[in-house]
Amino acid sequence: MGRPMAESQSTPEERRKRPAKRRAKAGSGDSGPAQRPKRAPRGDKQPAIVVRRIHRRDLNRVWEFLKLSFRDVNRATVEYQRPRTKRRFLETYEEEGVEQLLFTVKNEIVAYAEVTFEILGQDTWLNPRYFEKRDMRPLYIEELAVHPDYTGRGIGSFVMEQLEHLARVRGLTHLVLEVAENNENALAWYRKRSFRKLDAAIFMARSLDVPDELLPPRPLPPAPEEPTE
Repeated sequence: MGRPMAESQSTPEERRKRPAKRRAKAGSGDSGPAQRPKRAPRGDKQPAIVVRRIHRRDLNRVWEFLKLSFRDVNRATVEYQRPRTKRRFLETYEEEGVEQLLFTVKNEIVAYAEVTFEILGQDTWLNPRYFEKRDMRPLYIEELAVHPDYTGRGIGSFVMEQLEHLARVRGLTHLVLEVAENNENALAWYRKRSFRKLDAAIFMARSLDVPDELLPPRPLPPAPEEPTE
């Protein structure tokens, strides 16, 4: 959802003030004791959805997960959903100002979310003045993906609840994302959760009567009769 991000448009002073990207500690699977999920009570065998920040060792698994999650959508939409390439996905991990969250059940990836706290890059789909004029301080949802085998089990709702919580603790007022207009399932899901359309470009096309470059088949005339003597 959104376009690849490049270098931040913010000033050096603004970049110093924005939250640094927090990394998960090697071997811990999390970013520290404060983020460590609580243990389930003994005797409770119900699997839990665990959220943590992505770690470098997760990158290959997450890339395969995203290809699976967006496979059908990419076949049906004009604009490619992110990520377009694995190289761009790996570059995103190194960028500051980007939060990449992983949601797992028994160590299986069931969802992924990628958000930013400011508009990053020059090739962007967002106009910062739109939000400034309306006194909106958004959390930008660049990516939200749920494993197709886990739809209808509350995974997406938990992801959205986590993103809302992340926005509130940062003092942000809105969640902003992009979704393809013909992705009806996603649109219905977001509208059910009070998302409304702000403004968007609509891809339009008109068919033209274009002649073929090659001429159509032409009947072969019969061979001329040989002259009779």
